[in-house]
Amino acid sequence: MDSSPAAPAPSLGSPVTRLEGREKVTGKARYAAEYSLPDRAYAWPVPATVARGRVTAVDTAGALAVPGVLSVLTPYDAPRLGPCDDPTLRVLQDPEVPHRGWYVALAVAETPEAARAAAAAVRVRYDVEPHDAVLHTGHPAAYTPEQVNGGYPAHREKGDVGAAFAAAPVRVDCAYAVPPLHNHPMEPHAATAHWDADEGALTVYDSSQGSGFVRSTLASLFELPADRVTVVSEHVGGAFGCKGTPRPHVVLAVMAARHTGRPVTLALPRRHLAAVVGHRAPTLHRVRLGARTDGTLTALAHEVTTHTSRVREFVEQAAVPARVMYAAPALLTTHRVVPLDVPTPSWMRAPGESPGMYALESAMDELACALGIDPVELRVRNEPDAEPDSGHPFSSRHLVECLREGAARFDWAAHRTPRRDGPLLIGTGVAAATYPVYVAPSSARAHAFPDGTYLVQTNATDLGTGARTVLAQIAADALRVPLDRVTVEIGHSGLPQGSVAGGSAGTASWGWAVHDACTSLVALLARRSGPIPEAGVSVPADTTASAKQKSPYARHAFGAHFAQVQADTVTGEVRVRRLLGVFAAGRILNPLTARSQFVGGMVMGLGMALTEHSTMDPAFGDFTENDLASYHVPAHADVPDIEAHWLDEHDKHLNPMGGKGIGEIGIVGTAAAIGNAFHHATGRRIRALPLTPDRVLAALG
Repeated sequence: MDSSPAAPAPSLGSPVTRLEGREKVTGKARYAAEYSLPDRAYAWPVPATVARGRVTAVDTAGALAVPGVLSVLTPYDAPRLGPCDDPTLRVLQDPEVPHRGWYVALAVAETPEAARAAAAAVRVRYDVEPHDAVLHTGHPAAYTPEQVNGGYPAHREKGDVGAAFAAAPVRVDCAYAVPPLHNHPMEPHAATAHWDADEGALTVYDSSQGSGFVRSTLASLFELPADRVTVVSEHVGGAFGCKGTPRPHVVLAVMAARHTGRPVTLALPRRHLAAVVGHRAPTLHRVRLGARTDGTLTALAHEVTTHTSRVREFVEQAAVPARVMYAAPALLTTHRVVPLDVPTPSWMRAPGESPGMYALESAMDELACALGIDPVELRVRNEPDAEPDSGHPFSSRHLVECLREGAARFDWAAHRTPRRDGPLLIGTGVAAATYPVYVAPSSARAHAFPDGTYLVQTNATDLGTGARTVLAQIAADALRVPLDRVTVEIGHSGLPQGSVAGGSAGTASWGWAVHDACTSLVALLARRSGPIPEAGVSVPADTTASAKQKSPYARHAFGAHFAQVQADTVTGEVRVRRLLGVFAAGRILNPLTARSQFVGGMVMGLGMALTEHSTMDPAFGDFTENDLASYHVPAHADVPDIEAHWLDEHDKHLNPMGGKGIGEIGIVGTAAAIGNAFHHATGRRIRALPLTPDRVLAALG
């Protein structure tokens, strides 16, 4: 009889609660501004009040007279910085002001209150220059860049789109607009910096999506060996992309700490975020669809115009999803960008896919209406055999199954007749979703100890998504031990290198390295004889070679969103009654945390559809909605019960876990589904987001 112990139940695929949950709800988890180092001081930045120009004088006398003020740094006396690829980080280095909100001084004081008072007392004089902050499709400065975000070519064309569109018996030619949007994580950008003058070392606690990237950037800016810089991002209170690269707050905190010789904490006020940490750039879309009378597409063109700053080029890749979605023999996708006197845009949850799929999926709904074909069926009829742009086979693609499953769960056919309930018009809508599979090189180390416990280390970042928990599950399965025998250490630049937490690639990247380290450790232990030494046994892993191999497959996650909305003909208010999403995203490694990610993305998409927007004031060159009172993120009262489901998808062309990223696909089709449901309810089409009461009442006439 076999007397060996039974193998533990698999951890992957189990709904494990977050390992750090108790620390967070009890306040034990420390965020970047909560490290109370001895003799700590506080900093508060001074933003420029002009849209473009040059600082000519900074009067710090009033600020220095505030009790408790230690110093006020200006472009004339701030420490000089070393080289950096990101010009948005070269703060207080010269008097130029490229946009409103650019930092022109920094107050440092004994308390946050004194620092804030000192910043308010700084007086800055400027030479003001004419500025331009208005985006429009005919802007004379518009150009086609070589690449857009993600490294994609800005322009792709297959076939003669103009001729195919002109010859199509059914045509749709529509313009859509998505306004500037802001990430607004719960934890604002913050950093606590400490210089050890005796050791010549710098330690920084930063709210960041990647402490390794912050370390290398700070080492260059402050001309230090990288091994003398430590960056800790153990707990991060949300990001949605805006913490994906170092931001000015961390540079200013380090600058102030070096200047004063004391630890310094800088937590940005929320009103500053719109100008200094990136935003989703506004996008203006033109989508043309040509089709036969049976709904088969013959031409698809998606043209996007967006803005960037004059400081650094960033181009939202909003036309790229159209290269993936539907079979069309003639396909055109292109981007134009206008450099303006505005803050530099950057990543926001599903950059490119979120605004791009809003436009494409709205146009598909318009085409379905023009054809008199059910919108689900129209998408099914245009399912491609391979990726339309590249011609590569899909590693897996179950969009049709998502549409069919979602339609059944939503009882789609029964809701296809719009109805009225007093002043409320009620309708339903559908939209597809897609998001690419990314993976980045990462490394990990696995340790075995004589007491039967294990330690796994990798410099991953948990933004609140549950990454720490899922990595422990991956390790436990690879080690073939119960989950409670595994400890995971992340969020420290001294750990084995991990990629940035972005692009829905975190678990795939770090998990691959963790899996390799743990399986190698199991193999090593199997070859050993004798007990494990007191110090333990360790095995490293590095996935650089594996992750950089170019796949012959097009690898994407897919999904389908269904929405039911009501439009109030009296108030113009649009409310979502029901949201349902079905996703095909590889193997779901933890159903509990996965559902949270899908639902969170859908809530963010609801905000994009109905409440979230920002306005660029052309006269002052700034975003007017710069706090959570004016920029309305959905609250509980705005959100109905949301259903998130997934297919059990097996894809052997991904990574050892078989998972695709899930952090972003939830937002991708939600806004279009809601907009399409509004049209179904009212018979009116609003092609600019969000669907605010003023726009609704104007549309209803």
